[in-house]
Amino acid sequence: MPKTKTRVWDPAEHLATEEDMAAYLEAALQEGDPALIAAALGDIARAKGMSQIARDAGLGRESLYKALSAEGNPEFATIMKVISALGLQLHASPTGSRSTP
Repeated sequence: MPKTKTRVWDPAEHLATEEDMAAYLEAALQEGDPALIAAALGDIARAKGMSQIARDAGLGRESLYKALSAEGNPEFATIMKVISALGLQLHASPTGSRSTP
């Protein structure tokens, strides 16, 4: 029986357009998991070029990799710098789960 070749799936390879990147980040934000959001930002940054994003965000490339890794715990200011460097924006909308008096 022939062996099946597999390889690790890399989301960065599938983030070709700005719309893809925005939709990917939006999906991560909707999950509400900070680690997932940081990982999604890391995937998007790798898709666009981590070195350039680090420069645009005013961060070192290695520190950016570390901050957006599974073990990273980036500060909100870092997240905002990266989002800006990626050419993305955060938006807020009501969840509809709470009623107002």
